[in-house]
Amino acid sequence: MRAARGGKRVVRAVQGDPGLDANAADEMLACAAEGITFEVVPGVANAVGVPAYAGVPLRNGHGADVRFLDARTADSRAWNEVGASDSTVVVSTTLESVAADAAELVTAGRKPDTPLTVTVDGTTTRQRTWTATLGSIAQTLRAAKVLPSAGGSRPAIAVVGERSAAAEQRERLAWFESKPLFGWQVLVPRTKEQAASLSEQLRSYGAVPSEVPTIAVEPPRTPQQMERAVKGLVTGRYEWIAFTSVNAVKAVREKFEEYGLDARAFAGIKVAAVGEQTARALVEFGVKPDLVPSGEQSAAGLLEDWPPYDPVFDPIDRVFLPRADIATETLVAGLIELGWEVDDVTAYRTVRASPPPAETREAIKGGGFDAVLFTSSSTVRNLVGIAGKPHNVTVIACIGPATAKTAEEHGLRVDVMAPEPSVHKLAEALAEFGAKRRAAAIEAGEAVQRPSEKRPTRRRARTP
Repeated sequence: MRAARGGKRVVRAVQGDPGLDANAADEMLACAAEGITFEVVPGVANAVGVPAYAGVPLRNGHGADVRFLDARTADSRAWNEVGASDSTVVVSTTLESVAADAAELVTAGRKPDTPLTVTVDGTTTRQRTWTATLGSIAQTLRAAKVLPSAGGSRPAIAVVGERSAAAEQRERLAWFESKPLFGWQVLVPRTKEQAASLSEQLRSYGAVPSEVPTIAVEPPRTPQQMERAVKGLVTGRYEWIAFTSVNAVKAVREKFEEYGLDARAFAGIKVAAVGEQTARALVEFGVKPDLVPSGEQSAAGLLEDWPPYDPVFDPIDRVFLPRADIATETLVAGLIELGWEVDDVTAYRTVRASPPPAETREAIKGGGFDAVLFTSSSTVRNLVGIAGKPHNVTVIACIGPATAKTAEEHGLRVDVMAPEPSVHKLAEALAEFGAKRRAAAIEAGEAVQRPSEKRPTRRRARTP
């Protein structure tokens, strides 16, 4: 209330639906009494939300009865009522108490062969569900080696009854835990800006991305060359401008803003972009590229489509190429060979970022990550330089052959390679790898485990 009176925006989070929270009404009345406006956002109780995430429908088209029981506060009368009924029962309990609760239901009248599912850490990427019967759940949990659990009591939701789903039905309905990278800790060694969309895609596959910047982008030491080039854009010095990265677009855009310019300054100039991410950054700037590689999304692919200089049709023979200080000469040499003059301008510098926190470095070297995505050779060199070599259980995914070669030179085995040099195709390739790995485990009758859950003592050896 003090924060609200002070002009702050306050969120009061409750477990489940505010309508079921004993204190919510009093808090709303207090706000109303002081003239503080408020909103109520309906929520979903754990007893309903967790089974939905576990692929366990509570009702069918026949409208079967569903009862909810909190085992932590239920008395003998409540146990006897649900035990005597044939309704689906959703029990809020703890993992440590599930076996005792199952025995209580059998004592109250439920048959030992009544199906049930037990879910812990529901709706999170740590979620795990077991399917058994009231009579076999104790044995199932012992076989899974989850008891006693680390960190004390673990809240659990148990669904008891025929609607708790047979194992084969839950396999088809378990949409959350069956995601290809479910629970995988994936290291994304890129700059924060570049990692955002990649991390979002990884989350859609069920992964938990950790962004560790390995490269910091800084202005050029001598900005005069960049300033002259930008002024040349306005005065008609160039026929083309070629962007090879999102950072190049950002560098030119910042220089435009410094001079009070906008996308209209590109009028009359042809614009080329290497790769979909760079093209997207240009569109966000208000510029639609005239040329994007039709094949390989790289400098070589761009050269395949770049037209040779023609003095009849091209009034100007000069190309402005803003790029990093460590960029390769492939594009420059190719453009010169096509007859163009190139102003090869350092638009930004890439420097090695500061080392990540100690716990992150230990996770990298100790096998705490399930996978790492390398999007360039520099990310390989810089990650190893600032944090050490990934553990041998970590899945190594590379964006292309050059990056894979650098990884192998650093003693890493490359497990996944993108079919084309795109960060999104790289994420897709890792998801396909995870899906195949999961399917193989299920077919072999083994528990589905993340790579980090299998840690051999040997360090990763380079594979010839």
